[in-house]
Amino acid sequence: MAQPEDLLPQNFPDLKNDTFLRAARGEECRHVPVWCMRQAGRYLPEFRETRAAQDFFATCRSPEICCELTLQPLRRFPLDAAIIFSDILVIPQALGMDVRMEPGRGPVFPEPLKGPEDLQKLKPTVDVSQELGYVFRAITLTRHKIAGQVPLIGFTGAPWTLMTYMIEGGGSNTMSKAKRWLYQNPSASHQLLQNLTDVIVDYLVGQVAAGAQVVQGPVGGLRVGGAVWH
Repeated sequence: MAQPEDLLPQNFPDLKNDTFLRAARGEECRHVPVWCMRQAGRYLPEFRETRAAQDFFATCRSPEICCELTLQPLRRFPLDAAIIFSDILVIPQALGMDVRMEPGRGPVFPEPLKGPEDLQKLKPTVDVSQELGYVFRAITLTRHKIAGQVPLIGFTGAPWTLMTYMIEGGGSNTMSKAKRWLYQNPSASHQLLQNLTDVIVDYLVGQVAAGAQVVQGPVGGLRVGGAVWH
């Protein structure tokens, strides 16, 4: 999808509040930066109203709606950063798996991975620009709409986290199926984790290219300027 010249990454507005980035680099700040871990938050009535209009993952695939949900907390609170509205499970979707968000249950995989032979159902390679370009467009749009007010954070899930969802078929307190898979199928586990890692790396690089000023990566830290900060 082509973008207007004024919405290209190289034309971003100047950043007005760099407190979050300074803290991430370990530099002195006038105050401790504050931001919301959950992208927008169920606590906001405007969030619930916007989300009620369509399916969760359809929302994730709409750059305009993701931008709106990302900006909503900034209209209420003097935060020092915003995190793009998305979900870690867009990566399994990019690999070809069906993922649904069911009320009261959360994410559900109707056909989870049951054995090593199921790896053949996944795409051997993923063109993140094609499969996850909607996230990149949401980041670029939001960087412009945020008008330099605060930095924008991108994120992804860790390979093991994604692997557990793909095998368990959803969230799990014990991850017993994934652990059994790991111990019984070490070669296939390494293959799956490597495939996920390859996609994650390209995905994070794409987020930065699209305009994310910080990325929350698989190690649970924040990457700014080439270093990871926990």
